[in-house]
Amino acid sequence: MMDDLIVMVEKAIESSSHWAETGWAATFGPRNIEVPNLKSAEALPRNVVSREEAVNYWKQVRLTGCDTAESGRKALAALKTGNCPAAADALYLCQYLEKPFEGQARTWLPVYEALISCCS
Repeated sequence: MMDDLIVMVEKAIESSSHWAETGWAATFGPRNIEVPNLKSAEALPRNVVSREEAVNYWKQVRLTGCDTAESGRKALAALKTGNCPAAADALYLCQYLEKPFEGQARTWLPVYEALISCCS
């Protein structure tokens, strides 16, 4: 089970590292313009009212993804040494940081829950 958990964490790290690039359905402004990732947001013409909102949103996604990936790497190191409490702390932080995007990202909560069921 621990090996499966390590694979889950590795996949989650890879996924969250690229949230802003792979993106998900997101709409902005009064016209609900769909802007699915950071590249699309930055490509919007500067006179589009919702451009700044979309760019800021996707930059926040990128920052959060990097933060969760970093904490995920700490969890991975802890798992590889058999330190379940440290892994649980790191994965708790991952799922906590992901909360604003959880409905779209769906990355860290299942990993955290798997660890809790495995190590409890």
